[in-house]
Amino acid sequence: MGDFNYRRLLLRFTVLMTICFYSCVKSRSYDVPPDNCVSGLVANTTYTEVKNLYKGNTFQIQDDLIIEGYVISSDSDGNFFSVLYFQDKAIAPTEGFQIEIDVRDSHLFYPVGTKIKIKLKGLYLGKSKDIFKLGATFTSFGNVSVGRLPAAIVAEHIFKFCDAQAPIEPTKITINDIKEELTNTLVTITDVEIKEEEVGLSFAEVGEETERILIDCDDNEIALLNSGYSDFQSELLPEGRGNLTGVLLRENNNYMISVRSTADINFSKERCAELVDEFTSDNIFISELADPDNNASARFVELYNSSMEDLSLKGWKLKRYTNANTVVSSEIDLSTLTIEADDFVVISPNAEEFEIVYGFAPDLGVGTNSPADSNGDDNLQLVDPFGAIIDVFGVVGEDGTATNHEFEDGRALRKSEILKGSAVYVIEEWLIANDSGEAGTIKQPKIAPDDFSPRNRN
Repeated sequence: MGDFNYRRLLLRFTVLMTICFYSCVKSRSYDVPPDNCVSGLVANTTYTEVKNLYKGNTFQIQDDLIIEGYVISSDSDGNFFSVLYFQDKAIAPTEGFQIEIDVRDSHLFYPVGTKIKIKLKGLYLGKSKDIFKLGATFTSFGNVSVGRLPAAIVAEHIFKFCDAQAPIEPTKITINDIKEELTNTLVTITDVEIKEEEVGLSFAEVGEETERILIDCDDNEIALLNSGYSDFQSELLPEGRGNLTGVLLRENNNYMISVRSTADINFSKERCAELVDEFTSDNIFISELADPDNNASARFVELYNSSMEDLSLKGWKLKRYTNANTVVSSEIDLSTLTIEADDFVVISPNAEEFEIVYGFAPDLGVGTNSPADSNGDDNLQLVDPFGAIIDVFGVVGEDGTATNHEFEDGRALRKSEILKGSAVYVIEEWLIANDSGEAGTIKQPKIAPDDFSPRNRN
């Protein structure tokens, strides 16, 4: 009998402790609003009309405005936190928006594809890094910004349609197709891979928002933004190539994409073949050097492409050896330039002055003491991406003063019949005028702009 009473007492104690435990422990979703589906709420404004209300400062919306959209983000795997991204249509959206909410596990109440209505009255509209946000407010250093809408009032503003959940069809794009209108919408970027230097790394550093780089086969790039608290933070980035679906984000002119989970990534194809976009050609050469006697700020260097195709100058450099130096004094990286067929690239050490003097802007503006700023007794080399010297002016190690490669107060003009560069200086290829007339040059100082012909082989 004693054993029976003991077991009854133990059972009661166990039940009591179990009830106490489940009463005291907070659910993971304790701060999520109740299920508040509706059927009759009607949208009466558009995203564009709402954004047009913004006049430069965060403000509280006072009108009875309602917008609708489809949820495209999910915090199920922890890569999104306290924010809902939604777009105006399930298929082929024209705009996206975001609302900050202080709700965890929001995917349980607003799954991807849920059609929602948002009552805007009482919400704040603001802009950060050129992106519009809805929510509550917080103040930092006297500045009012949009912050998270408290969980207790989320249900007063965000409503979902009862049994209205639509399959979201991501907009398929390439990196080159990215445009501002797609911000905060769901997209699938096709034919991309993780940049080679980052393959083998984890999605994110522990506890840190981390950018990894996606790249296509033409070397176009976009950042893949991952949370250091996501469930897949420690997983290794995929090695292959394929499609990636995510919410397209933007900060000013910088675009990023965030996935909801690793299921958004399908890299089943082999990686891109190595892209070789650097080349060499002796059809590119120095065609004119200018050191005007009346205006040192109007100096320039002109390059010419004698071929019948446009040529990228990626990896090319123009080097200057000042006076008799045998070590490079300065150089210009020409990688940003493309020199069109039968056309020129003009480089100036003072772009503003060049335009005033010659009437048009140079193709590249660089600093003083650069290869474009020679005072006439220096030596230049045009070098291809592989380190080969394609063209030269002057003799490295020899000060140009009183030599056949001095153009002080004058100019050095490549003869029009010359169509290829030369790795050795050949005086017969040049017409050289200066203030001395030494060593077969012409004593004839040149005045800008009349005595010079940038972008013309005369």
